[in-house]
Parts: sequence; structure tokens; C-alpha cells
Amino acid sequence: MEQPRLADRDRPWVMRTYAGHSHAAATNALFRRNLAKGQTGLSVAFDLPTQTGYDPDHELAAGEVGRVGVPVAHLGDARELFDGIDLAAANTSMTINATAMWLLALYVTVAAEQGASPESLAGTTQNDIIKEYLSRGTYIFPPGPSLRLTTDVVAWTVANAPAWNPVNICSYHLQEAGATPVQEVGFALATAVAVLDRVRDGGQVAPERMGDVVQRVSFFVNSGVRFVEETAKMRAFGRLWDEITRDRYGVTDAKQRRLRYGVQVNSLGLTESQPENNIARIVLEMLGVTLSRDARARAVQLPAWNEALGLPRPWDQQWSLRLQQVLAYESDLLEYPDLFAGSHVVEALVDEIADGARRQLAEVLDLGGAVAAVESGFLKSALVGSLAERRRRIESGQDVIVGVNRYTETEPSPLTAAGAQAIEQVDPAVEKAAIEAVQRWRSERDASAAADALDRLRADAAGVRNLMPATLECVRAGVTTGEWAGVLREVFGEYRAPTGLSSGVSGGGDGSLARVRERVHATARELGRSALRLLVGKPGLDGHSNGAEQIAVRARDAGFEVVYQGIRLTPAQIVAAAAQEDVDLVGLSVLSGSHLNAVPAVLRGLAEAGLSDVPVVVGGIIPDQDAEVLREAGVARVFTPKDFALTDIMDELVTVVRQSRTLP
Repeated sequence: MEQPRLADRDRPWVMRTYAGHSHAAATNALFRRNLAKGQTGLSVAFDLPTQTGYDPDHELAAGEVGRVGVPVAHLGDARELFDGIDLAAANTSMTINATAMWLLALYVTVAAEQGASPESLAGTTQNDIIKEYLSRGTYIFPPGPSLRLTTDVVAWTVANAPAWNPVNICSYHLQEAGATPVQEVGFALATAVAVLDRVRDGGQVAPERMGDVVQRVSFFVNSGVRFVEETAKMRAFGRLWDEITRDRYGVTDAKQRRLRYGVQVNSLGLTESQPENNIARIVLEMLGVTLSRDARARAVQLPAWNEALGLPRPWDQQWSLRLQQVLAYESDLLEYPDLFAGSHVVEALVDEIADGARRQLAEVLDLGGAVAAVESGFLKSALVGSLAERRRRIESGQDVIVGVNRYTETEPSPLTAAGAQAIEQVDPAVEKAAIEAVQRWRSERDASAAADALDRLRADAAGVRNLMPATLECVRAGVTTGEWAGVLREVFGEYRAPTGLSSGVSGGGDGSLARVRERVHATARELGRSALRLLVGKPGLDGHSNGAEQIAVRARDAGFEVVYQGIRLTPAQIVAAAAQEDVDLVGLSVLSGSHLNAVPAVLRGLAEAGLSDVPVVVGGIIPDQDAEVLREAGVARVFTPKDFALTDIMDELVTVVRQSRTLP
């Protein structure tokens, strides 16, 4: 019997690639090429200094400028970034959180210079600071002031830019930090409740306009390779969002209550080993958020096959865009009603996830809400524990990753035969040029206007006014990203989020860990120490701390005393900690690509402090040729994502200590 087709074919989702690197002009050229290839929306990746509120010439920006995104230090950079792109007709997603208000103000100002009003602008600022404390690490201020910035943006856009999505609740990084589907949905909804409660109770938006607020709240989710489970997760997500917005906020219009979400499929699930397998993973992950019409993503961006190796090239991004286009335009997916309506299997799984997420949400609310659960360390500890359990399943072989823990025999991949040419290379001169450019910008602007704008921002931040008008004045006066964030640092202070290690549980309880633990204790005895001491350091602005935390948890359970002070440390701070804590080994985690800058700086600092005998190991996304450079500089071992067995890494760390002390 012929299947019925819909008379109204579903429209394709917005197709994006997450793009940005080097400098504004190069990224603008990449945007234009991608749009010419059929991309229907922009997704801007900003570099870490921009995300964390530093100018390119700040000490912490060293080695990070233009690495994982485009640097935007002022209005001139924003003009160059969007040059020739009609912002009134564009749909632009900006992955930015702590500095979201600043980037939105830059975008609105560039659009105004093009003749476009805020009312005409469509797009999204991610603006979800809660998940930054839990996973991504690009927070600046304490949770309270950070939530104020978020809700000020929400209130301003409701009044001035009604087609803009002012907040994009992001569960994507929660999954990468270890969240189960139940935790991902429950914790993301807890964040949404924290934002909406603050907007409802803040007095800036009239109660009758809460429906307008709700319909502009979007979500950004992760889709893993278990695409049946991911499909059920999104159906459960939609069901719960409808319930919460109806019952808690009184939104009666069903269209306003619809879950609106975009997706990037799981980047950290891509493998360095046999990277050609990543294409199959990406396609399966895309199916999880497109198969179900009733829970279909309205925007999709796919990683490239080689993201576990380094920065993708334009050709790699094109391949990912073509995957979307083949599914949307060649397949018959969009021609049918929901494929899972009436499926007992899917509905049972949806019920299971929804019930579990309700319990997780209730637990967070009982603790006082998402902010309190961040400050207490509850949410972070839950994610660290879940990720440890996931790693245990991978190490034991219970969860199979093809090419990593099973079917590892392989032919050489022609995709990586070109070596370093298989990924985008960032010219080291980019950072020097950015430093010179921002210093020239400061010298040529009206210094008095900039100072007056910063004074207004300072005064408004100390009070209760919405900060968006003062921020727009700062943009027009030529203030820089670092100056805007610097004033707010003065008023709000900075924040160090809980690491989650105190109650983190290890996934390694097998006999091999016991053997390593005995080696650790024996080595300590031979050295006349009570325990071997390992310093885990995160130099620079890279906030991806999941790997460092898992190393710290496993090292602790292997018998090391672990010193871990969290993210965003200068080389000098790491060296000072190594000296003060009298450590036997320093482990550095760098995922942003700044390893050739950050690691040698730590090595020099240790030598200058008389600690050149303390061995250093490094973990991160490090190409083979860079790993060789680091070893030649004095690094004892280099670990990359293919080194998935943490207990084996612990064993190797003991060997490194013994070799450094000339023990047999």
C-alpha cells in the first residue's frame, strides 16, 4: 500500500556551518563562500579572547588570538566581519555567552550603519552563561551579575528587536561534559526556568508579554550517534517545554510554546583514529534531530570530519554542508508526516526520558534553582560523575567506538596523507597583526568619548538600569571588548567555578588500576615521599576542562595527590603552583590549538624557577608534527584523543616520574 504524502512539504531547516578564524577579513571571505554554496544562515565562531572579554594584547590572550574563532575587538572588526552581507536579510547565530550583550550591540550597530533597524534583524545570541560554569568555561562574572546581563538582553530585544532570539539555552556542552539524555534535558530546562523567572520577576517586561519572551527563547542541543535515543530525547524535550511554559508562565498560545531549537552534532565524539569514520557518525547524528517532523530542528550545523585533528578547512566545511543538502533535497524526508507517531517503542522511550528529566528538574529547583546548583557544585559534580561512567564503559569495551576500542586494524587514510595540510593552519603573524590593530584603534579614536561611555557603563552596572543602552554607547564611542568587560569586572568581580572533583567518582575500578596504584605508592616510597603529587594545569583561555577533570579524578584514584586549580591560568600561575605544591609532575591540558605557545612558556617558567627537573606532559588536540616540536622542547609525553584509556595514561605518568628521577 502506497504511503500517504503530505500536501505541504516541510520546509528545510536553516543550514549553517560554524565558522570563524584568523581575522575578520578572512572570516568574511569564508562567510561569503559558504553562502554562495547554499548555506542559508551564518554561525559565527569567536576566538577565546573575544569570548572571555580580553583584547588581543592582553597577557591571557597570548597564543589564543584567531585560534578557535574570529577575534572581534571593536566596531571596526565587526564592520569588516560583516562587510557586504545584508544583515537585514541574514539569519545570524553568534556562539557567545559572557560577552553576548557586547557582540549583539556591535551587530546592531553595524546593521544600523547599513540602514537596517533592530526590528528587522533575525538571529540568535547564545547568551547561556549557566552551562559555561559547568562545561565550556568561558564565563567571566559570578552567576548573579551574569544572569542580569542575560535578562537585560532579553528585555531589550523584546522591546527593540522582536525577531531576535536573545537567549539560546545550550545543552550541547552538557552532553559533551557527560550528561545523560535525562540530565541534558533536565539541566537545560532548569537553566531556562532560571532565565524566565528572572525576566518575569525583574519588572522590565510586562506580565502579559511573557508569551513574547517564551517564543523567542531557543535551545541549542547536541545530537549523539544513538539516533533513536536522540529522537526520543527531542520529543521529550518538546513535551516538557510545552508543559513548563503553559503551567509556570501561563502562556496560552501553543505556537509560542513550541520548542525551537538548533543543533550541532557531537564534535567531541569524533575520533582522531580512523577519522573517515566520522562522516558516518555525523550523518547518523543528523538523523536524530531531523527524522521526527514533530520534533525537527529548525537550524542545523555539522562539524567537519577532521575536527578531532585540528581546525577544518573550507573544503571540509563544504562537505558537511553537502551532507545536509543531500538529506534535505535528495531524500524524501520532508515529504511525510511524523514518522514516529503511534510508535510504542519511541513513545515508551520518550516517557522514560521525560519522567527522568522532570525528576532532575525538580531536584535542581529544590536546591534553589540552577544558580544555586552551580554555586554548590551539585551540577558540576553530577556531570563529572556521568562522564567518568561513560569513560568506564568505553575503556571496558562495553561501549564500542569503531576504530578506537574495537576494529583498530586499518589501512592508511588518504584523507590524512597530506599531514598538516589536512587541517587549516593559522598564520602565527595573525596575533601580531591583531595586537598592532587594536593598539592603533585605541590611539585613533576619540579618547574622551570612549572614557565617557565607560563611565556611564560603570555607573549603570553599579545600579539597576538595563545595560544594553550603555553598551551601545560604548560601541559607538570605539570602546574595545577588553575595556567593556574590564569595567564590568571592576563592578561585578570575577568568578572561579567549582571543579566538581571533590565528589567526582572514578570509572576505573578494575585490576589494572590497582596495579597502577601500587606502582604510584612504591615510587613515592622510593623517593621518600608520602605520595606523588601531580599538578593538572589549564594554561590560557581554553575552558574545555572535561578531559583535565577526568585525568584528575583518575589520578586521584590511582594514588596521586592531585593539584587542580581550574581553568584559565597564566604560565606564571602554573609555575608558582608547581613550586608551592612541590609537585613531581606537571600535566597541561590544551584543546584550543595554542599548545605551541602555552607549553613552551610553562617550560621556560619552570626552568627559571629552578624546576627544570620536574617533568611536563601535555594532552590535547595536537597534530603529530606539533607533538614532535613539543617533545624536542622538553615535554616528556604527548597524549591526544586517541589515548582513551585513562588507567594506561596513569601508568605512563608513573614511568615519566621514575625516568625523571633515574629510578629503574
